[in-house]
Amino acid sequence: MPTMLFVNLAVADLARARAFYESLGYSINEGFSDENAVSVVISDTITAMLLTREFFAEFTSKPIIDATTSTEVQLALSADSREEVDTLHGRALAAGATPAGEQDHGFMYSKSFDDLDGHHWDFVWMDPAAAAGGAPELSVEEIRANTTHS
Repeated sequence: MPTMLFVNLAVADLARARAFYESLGYSINEGFSDENAVSVVISDTITAMLLTREFFAEFTSKPIIDATTSTEVQLALSADSREEVDTLHGRALAAGATPAGEQDHGFMYSKSFDDLDGHHWDFVWMDPAAAAGGAPELSVEEIRANTTHS
């Protein structure tokens, strides 16, 4: 069985967060969704669990950050093409996300956004030939030169 990834995200407004992820084209697993949580199926092996802040707090003794002012994690999802990166990013922005930059290194292309609760996401495409051979060496200067922040 492939390893499953469950990303648990604290959200301020569960209904608003659900509508946002549905507008990106993701489906909801109603069997694991209720008034405290929404299970967003991203792929066969990736699920984003949107949890009310109160419910999220039941799983940790640490303070829950405000993702609009602090970075908790950067989440990246692969896309099949540059065009798909643009399409998915466009859907996110149309649903109310905030643009958060983009990178174009030729062999790798990505666009970033912060969702309605401030969680940082990237859609990334990598040239299959480059991926098979490993990523080319890039200096910090080259990365900075090909990166824009919104």
